[in-house]
Amino acid sequence: MLYAWGFDRIGVVAGDLFFVDPDPAPGQEGAEHGVRLEVRLLERPPLTGSVYAAQPIVIDRPVWRADLLETLSAEPGSHDRTHHHPRFRGWEPGSRQYEEALSTDPLGWLQQRLEDLPGLLAGADLPPDTAGAGDAAALARVAPLIASAVSDLLGQVRRGELGNPPEGVPADQLTGARVSWL
Repeated sequence: MLYAWGFDRIGVVAGDLFFVDPDPAPGQEGAEHGVRLEVRLLERPPLTGSVYAAQPIVIDRPVWRADLLETLSAEPGSHDRTHHHPRFRGWEPGSRQYEEALSTDPLGWLQQRLEDLPGLLAGADLPPDTAGAGDAAALARVAPLIASAVSDLLGQVRRGELGNPPEGVPADQLTGARVSWL
């Protein structure tokens, strides 16, 4: 499942995720599932065709990511692998950053972060003009809606409807996998 919200030059995408790191860091072994959310750059290429033609939309490189993940073996709601990546190098995320507030109230923490686009951009070492003039206000206005959608996705993951291993392959037999749009 993929959700997308677009503004002028900034967009937010969120989707379910099933993940097994083929080369995990110590303590990061085992399958994870949950919801990944990214703040990304948006582009609108020129229309090709008539004024009625569909508008091409490019959801481009990420500038910030939150992973609301749990190990499959953990109790639902444990948030034992919930983290964020405040910086990217091109398409590659920086290291996982764990914060207590993110694990104790992930949806509240997420909403607060989305309500502060200038702070996210500064934390990603990007200039304020990376965003369009109205992007910060528009994102702040819909941050509660985005948090609600992420909550819905998390519920679907916990019910086994989303965030599952590849069909026909038991999670404990995988040495690496990523099943997600993101």
